[in-house]
Amino acid sequence: MNVAIIGYGKMGREIEKILLERGHSIIHRIDINNSELLDDKGAFEGVDVAIEFTSPHTAYDNIKKCLMLGVPILSGSTGWVDRKMEIDELCREKNGAFFYASNYSLGVNVLFRLNRWLAKAMASFPQYDVKIEETHHIHKLDAPSGTAWTLATEMAEASNGKLTVAKEDIISYREGEVPGIHTITYDSEEDTISLSHSAKSRRGLALGAVLAAEWLVGKKGVFGMDDFLSI
Repeated sequence: MNVAIIGYGKMGREIEKILLERGHSIIHRIDINNSELLDDKGAFEGVDVAIEFTSPHTAYDNIKKCLMLGVPILSGSTGWVDRKMEIDELCREKNGAFFYASNYSLGVNVLFRLNRWLAKAMASFPQYDVKIEETHHIHKLDAPSGTAWTLATEMAEASNGKLTVAKEDIISYREGEVPGIHTITYDSEEDTISLSHSAKSRRGLALGAVLAAEWLVGKKGVFGMDDFLSI
């Protein structure tokens, strides 16, 4: 497939490696120095999909521009999703394709599933206090991470609102070059139950994004990792 990478930082470069390993062609590598390409429909002729990993400040506009150009787009940018409903509506209006996940790691998405199951089970045991902690590298701009907020949101939904962790109560750490650690803990006077995922590198995120982009090509609609993984 022919791909435009939007956001050519560390994550964009990791995605580039995997795309090339899997035999795909990279048509554009877009960053702040050539962002005007997102206003040029002709520049995207022949592009099968755009993969967008940028910042909370630019993601919404990047995604919107791709949908307006008729380019299927997959995004992993976090910190902007309070406006995701607008993007979903635009995608449907334009009969486009949009894929979003706060985390593309296959392991993290297994964690999401376990988190939902455990929250449903723990809703009957109010003696447990629940907390969410996340650790990322010092370059990550949003806190808490999109992954941590997804865990909190899905926990509340699975427990019918009996278990809640407010966004401001998620414990966030920024240390060195840590790719990402997420932990959910249930604690009582008698015992402690924990679910945790620790990424070893960005490669797992990049691989998941590339696999999801391959899956997205040729589809129409709004999608996420549950659609891709059929869970």
